[in-house]
Amino acid sequence: MLMKIGKALTVVLVLLVLIQLIPGNDHQNPPVTGTPQWDSPRTAELFKRSCNDCHSNETVWPWYSNVAPISWLINYDVKEGRSKFNVSEWGRTGKNEGDEAAAEVRNGKMPPWFYLPPHPEAKLTPAEKDELVKGLVATFGDEDAEKEKKEESR
Repeated sequence: MLMKIGKALTVVLVLLVLIQLIPGNDHQNPPVTGTPQWDSPRTAELFKRSCNDCHSNETVWPWYSNVAPISWLINYDVKEGRSKFNVSEWGRTGKNEGDEAAAEVRNGKMPPWFYLPPHPEAKLTPAEKDELVKGLVATFGDEDAEKEKKEESR
């Protein structure tokens, strides 16, 4: 029995070492081509602290972002985050979902729960969360509020 566990652990260890050889850790940050006019320096500060790694081209890549399979998840999350909402490409053609940012923070969807343990600085107090939501609304608008206005006018 002990021999089987030892063999299984050896196989797992060999696989973990081998997957490190798979290419795909592109940790380049594209150039910043545009930035939003933040409503205040405080909004920019809160955003940078809790959102910037996935929603800008100024990602800080931690050491574990080089270790597969975790690196694959981190790369996917950053790529996905940048594609939906990227403050470093403000003014780009296509949709840049700034008007959804406040709702995502307000509803607790951002930052995602799995981002917070390795990034405790990103955890916002309730007051900071309210500040960030108000700042995001002032900077980008608020899709939820616009929907409510449309429904009320009907």
